[in-house]
Amino acid sequence: MLELKNLIKKFGAFTAVNKIDLEINSGQLFGFLGPNGAGKTTTIKMIVGLLEPSEGNIFLDGVDIWKEQIKCKMKIGYIPDQPFLYDKLTGREYLYFSGGLFNLQKDFLKDKIEQLAETLKIGNWIDKRCEEYSQGMRQRIVIASAFLHDPELIIIDEPMIGLDPQSAFLVKKLFVEKIMNGSIIFMSTHSLNVVEDICTHVGIINRGNIIFNDTIDALRALKLQNKHNLEELFIQLTNEEE
Repeated sequence: MLELKNLIKKFGAFTAVNKIDLEINSGQLFGFLGPNGAGKTTTIKMIVGLLEPSEGNIFLDGVDIWKEQIKCKMKIGYIPDQPFLYDKLTGREYLYFSGGLFNLQKDFLKDKIEQLAETLKIGNWIDKRCEEYSQGMRQRIVIASAFLHDPELIIIDEPMIGLDPQSAFLVKKLFVEKIMNGSIIFMSTHSLNVVEDICTHVGIINRGNIIFNDTIDALRALKLQNKHNLEELFIQLTNEEE
C-alpha cells in the first residue's frame, strides 16, 4: 500500500502541493491527472525521494519512505518524464548497470533482460549504443530498467512520450499484467485515453489540491451525468477549481 498523508511541498511562499491525502492499494493502477503546473511531478519526486516534503509523510507498506529511503527505493521502479540513458552504453549494458544498482544476481538479470526485451520488442536494438536510439526506443529501455527488479510500486511520469501506437499498446499491456500480479502503479499522464483504457482509480490535482479521487467507474459515471466526454469533464473540473 502507498499512503500520502497531509503531504505539502512549498517553494518559498509558493505551495506546489497542498495537504494531499491518498491511499493506493496493491493491484491498483492509479492515474494522476492535472493541468501543467498542478503539482503532479512535484508529488512524484517526493514519492521517489528526489524532493523532500515540507510537511506530511509518505508510507510504502507502512514504512516511511523518507526515514527508510534505501529500503523503500529497492521496492520502487521509477520512469521519469524524460528518459535518461548513458549514450555510450548499449541498451543491454545500461540494463545490466541498472540491475546492478538493485543487487540482482547475474543469471536472474540476464533472464529478466531477455524477457523484457521480448515483451517490449527491443531485441533488434538492445546491443546498439543508446546514442542511436529514437525517443520511443529510449523510453522503452527506461521502462525495461524500471521493471528489472519486479518492484512493488512503479512510479511513472508521462509513460507514452515518443511511443508509436504499437509500442504504446505493448507498454499498456505490461502495466496491466503488473497490477494483476499485485503491484501498484502510480501514473501521471496527460493522455486521457490511456487513463480510460487501463486505470482502475483516478486522482485529479489542480493548483496543488486534490479535486477528485475515486475509481475509474465513478469518473465514467460523472462523465455520463454531465453529458461530457472525459476531456470536457476534465476541463470543467479544473476550470471550476480555478
